[in-house]
Amino acid sequence: MKLRVNLAEKGYDIIIERGVLSRADEHLKLDRKVLIVTDSGVPREYAEAVAEKCKNGYIVTVPEGEGSKSFAMLEMLCRKMLDKEFTRSDCAVAVGGGVVGDLTGFAAASFMRGIDFYNIPTTLLSQVDSSVGGKVAVNLDSVKNIVGTFYQPKKVLIDPNVLSTLPHRQISAGLAESLKMAITSDKELFEIFKSRKAEDDIVEVIRRSLLVKINVVEQDEKELGLRKVLNFGHTLGHGIEGASGMRELYHGECVALGMIPMCSDSLRCDLIEILKSLDLPTKVNGDLEEMLRVATHDKKRDGGSISAVFSDEAGSFEFKKMPIEEWKDLMRERFSPYIER
Repeated sequence: MKLRVNLAEKGYDIIIERGVLSRADEHLKLDRKVLIVTDSGVPREYAEAVAEKCKNGYIVTVPEGEGSKSFAMLEMLCRKMLDKEFTRSDCAVAVGGGVVGDLTGFAAASFMRGIDFYNIPTTLLSQVDSSVGGKVAVNLDSVKNIVGTFYQPKKVLIDPNVLSTLPHRQISAGLAESLKMAITSDKELFEIFKSRKAEDDIVEVIRRSLLVKINVVEQDEKELGLRKVLNFGHTLGHGIEGASGMRELYHGECVALGMIPMCSDSLRCDLIEILKSLDLPTKVNGDLEEMLRVATHDKKRDGGSISAVFSDEAGSFEFKKMPIEEWKDLMRERFSPYIER
């Protein structure tokens, strides 16, 4: 299956195909120097499968986890390319989840002002969302993705077979990002979640999620308007993720929690039941005030206001620009019942 992201000269294909990882050379231009970036949590054979198809492939493995989205790791990748005498005609390939994709993409965008970048996402979360759209970044202190740019990949290869090695918890975390798109933009996909069939038809979930993402990115590549809908659940979610003591939570789990106060009462009831069915958290043990403080340092802040996405009914959304204190009060009202004491 092939989907197309139409962005004029920056357009690219997304290939969704079982076993495509072992046939990477049929889709990617690998007859040059290739920096293959993966992390310690990804089976080594995935990166090796790509390296076997390269003329000159160099595998770099970074530590698993959000901590690798750092300036230190960015510098390390750039130094590796410098040491191996990469030129603008060479490329970088991410083989891993969202952290690897963001880090590798930013390194590719930065080195020599830009070399080719391919993304081979190996987690469900990155397959349904972060591998497509060109957002690349690193974190600074506890603030996620605060330093980065928009840099589209040349191609994305999605192999659903690699999901078989993921623990159930990571599958659930990935489904949270798909559920985010269902709530705001695809009522039929939301019904798949309500019927408890999402895990049974994972390829369809990936396809429908990417169709939502592609439609948004094609209309608003650099998040000047519509693309902000993809931040649904992320405003408070990033606050939860960045708060002390929350490091054990996955990104998708934080997004799941972050969606709760952004829904109407009726939609929230459905959401809570879906989250429970996916073994995603519906409560968190932490300091809500710290979560709100971290959230309001997010890049979605605009002066004394914050832009947030709300949904009253599945398949619809509303943008609201609110004074920060007003948003905090609303979060206290709606999310306090989901803080464990």
